[in-house]
Amino acid sequence: MSPENIRWTKGCDKMIALAEPNLSGNESEYIRQCMDTNFVSSVGPFVPRFEEAFAQFVGTPHAVAVSNGTAAIHMALILAGVGPGDEVIVSDFTFAASGNPIFYQGGTPILVDSEFDTWNLEPGLVVEELDRRARLGLRMPKVVLAVHILGYPARIEAIADACDRHGVWLIEDAAEALGARYTDGPYKGRQVGTIGRIGCFSFNGNKIMTTGGGGMLVSSDAALAQRAKYLITQAKLPGYAYFHNEVGYNYRLTNLAAALGVAQLERLDAFLDKKADIARTYDEAFQGLEGLRCPPRPTGLTPTFWLYSVMFSRPWEQPLEQLLKRGVQTRPLWTALHLMPPYQGVPLLGSGKVSESLCSFGLSLPCSTSLSKKDQAMVIEAVREILK
Repeated sequence: MSPENIRWTKGCDKMIALAEPNLSGNESEYIRQCMDTNFVSSVGPFVPRFEEAFAQFVGTPHAVAVSNGTAAIHMALILAGVGPGDEVIVSDFTFAASGNPIFYQGGTPILVDSEFDTWNLEPGLVVEELDRRARLGLRMPKVVLAVHILGYPARIEAIADACDRHGVWLIEDAAEALGARYTDGPYKGRQVGTIGRIGCFSFNGNKIMTTGGGGMLVSSDAALAQRAKYLITQAKLPGYAYFHNEVGYNYRLTNLAAALGVAQLERLDAFLDKKADIARTYDEAFQGLEGLRCPPRPTGLTPTFWLYSVMFSRPWEQPLEQLLKRGVQTRPLWTALHLMPPYQGVPLLGSGKVSESLCSFGLSLPCSTSLSKKDQAMVIEAVREILK
């Protein structure tokens, strides 16, 4: 059984969950409204309501609700014109859903090693590669897909500048970082997902807010948003007839899921405050603890700590098992893409050693927005015990 599905284990009366949904607001009421009106599929008032409220929250003119975060990334690549033979620069240390849609389109990922300051892709490697290709007259990648990992904004300023100079699309995978923002530099006050041509978000059950599944594609370009809406609805032309003049996709979000999203969005500020409080408590408890490194606190960036993750001085397998035995649900960080079979042989910028280190020694600790002070204290004590 995977760590995500473990709630109880031998020797424990209860497992402290890693990241479970918080559904104590208007979720039941809004779902009931969907059932009372029979608007349970992709048609209904909650879908546009969710899109409008989400766009307002992140600070972008247009938002298009989709069935999940992977669909958002896939649709973004389609809108960018990625096809067979095209290359897409993407983080090496990320969930596989960031890279897989590149293969859907017949493209080739170019993986980028991480930086320790943010755990995100190293900006210098991206800029160097784009400048190198320009200098040598080589074909440019079609897209740079910058991932904001585990709630940390990527250092995107230099990447955005390089993309502008060389005519490369910048797309943001903000699936793990809703609410994270820049607090310094040219993007001061801007949220992740609003810098590139398109931003992609996920509302999976373990995210800061959830629709059960679901995702969102955002853009400041009205034409892109309109085309996305058209393509996710099977490319059906307006009118009564079922006429489709190109291949489309069934990537729509249901009204039921959007109802959850509206209720969750009403409480998102409180969720973000809770995540920040959990992170501060862990930071204070673990500061200076031998054998453990707290997550980075980069300047000029405000992370959301979607999953509060630490680095052990030994491989994660033993700490994970010891924490599970003490009733603490945990899981390792993402396996670097270059270490997995589908990505063997694809180009890698940098040595890959930073991303390998992160996935070899990193674990995420319980940080649900419903985590009690008592349970967090138990997690802290369990971590201290296994480090003795």
